[in-house]
Amino acid sequence: MRRINLLFVAVLSLGVLFTSCDGEDGRDGIDGINGVDGVDGADGADGADGADGADGANGVDGVTPEMVDAASLLLASIEADGGVPYDASNPALTFTEEQNVFLPSILGIDFRTDRSVVPAGPTARFPMFQGWETLPNGDRREGYYVITEASDRGLARLLGVIFSPRMADAIGSNGEQYSEWTDDGRLIFQGSVDFSPTRSLTASGASSDGLLVGFPPANVSPGAVADENWSSYVVLPGTDVVINAQLVANSTGIHDRIPNPNGNSQSDEDDLNNPNLSTSQASVVMQLLDGWHDNRQYYFHIVTDTSDPGPAAIELGVYAPRLNNLPTFGLFPGGSMLPFSPTANGRTFDNGDGFGVQGLNAASLSDRQVQDPTNTFPIDPLDPNYAPMWDAHITESTIANEADRPILRSFDQINDLLVSGDLIPFRGNGNSRPLANSLSNLLTATRAIINCPVITQPEASVIGTQIGSPRN
Repeated sequence: MRRINLLFVAVLSLGVLFTSCDGEDGRDGIDGINGVDGVDGADGADGADGADGADGANGVDGVTPEMVDAASLLLASIEADGGVPYDASNPALTFTEEQNVFLPSILGIDFRTDRSVVPAGPTARFPMFQGWETLPNGDRREGYYVITEASDRGLARLLGVIFSPRMADAIGSNGEQYSEWTDDGRLIFQGSVDFSPTRSLTASGASSDGLLVGFPPANVSPGAVADENWSSYVVLPGTDVVINAQLVANSTGIHDRIPNPNGNSQSDEDDLNNPNLSTSQASVVMQLLDGWHDNRQYYFHIVTDTSDPGPAAIELGVYAPRLNNLPTFGLFPGGSMLPFSPTANGRTFDNGDGFGVQGLNAASLSDRQVQDPTNTFPIDPLDPNYAPMWDAHITESTIANEADRPILRSFDQINDLLVSGDLIPFRGNGNSRPLANSLSNLLTATRAIINCPVITQPEASVIGTQIGSPRN
């Protein structure tokens, strides 16, 4: 325990560096954690001279002793496993405004999107933690996971992850899972994930009106399945703090979003010898998916687990049925998740307008689902209402000629097209209740949740570059 105690002191000393501004523009952090250059309000906003921050109130500059302790245990495990623990005062990488990285603990990003050069497309390397799953029979199994968000501001700062307070609304819903510490400071999860299933998807034929082709799939089989106790919204032991912890590997295999350096094939998708899973360096490389937000492309995120087998197969995630209990479908800004909008039948080919392809149909029809759906998202992690669990509200184009279907780039555009009738809520949504929020009153919830932590949304000038160590 000596290493953990020493790291505890180091983390505690870091606390004096945190200015704990907390207000203006919803920004928060150190050099880009939920904001720019640590800006999160003006001089002690969210309380005067020490409330939740300055002068050591509520812990060391807003970091409670419980969160310092939790961070020290988690960071010590990274060091013990051969990795480099995140250091908020001296991070491994610093990012430019153009790179616009939301997760400061990231160890590398490959912004190259040309799959003829890099078959896996863009990727990022994450710090990886070792913990323990609890199997349905009560036995424990070693597992590896990444952390991307925390509902506590101080813990998010110390771990270099995104601050997402709305995740705490999951507590008491039965959509979360609880955890405990081992004697040597590792997390024990209540649930487990089986990575051994073989992922498959059979696209559908054309609907009777010809508007739907490929999606919804005729048959799906997710490549990984969680038990009834697994949720990536994990409550830390003895606290009301939730982290977004996603399992990426165990003895049954690896997550389907860990790419093989030579290009994925069905035979190697669960290969524990994949060099992009580096247990000796406590890191893992995962594929980034593209998307649209606020008329900007390159909304790069990862997909970890989903509440439904369909999106799990389409987007190469873990099927985790416990997520269905999270609050609340079709609600914003309440609840613990966010609405986003995939489209069922976008363009499956580039019509030359420079925006490419889009749609669950394009993803379903592509070879082994290598084409991203490039979904449309309403906010980014700088917004205090951000949460990584996304509540799907699928649209459907009524435009018969596929080449004329526009790429959906913002929620404002989606709302305009819903008013004009060029878009309708997807006929398979199965929910007649309108979305009860300020984003749209014309969409309906599909009742499918996808865990999509957002990593970066760079400027176009960054595409084609690399930073840090994004691959093995």
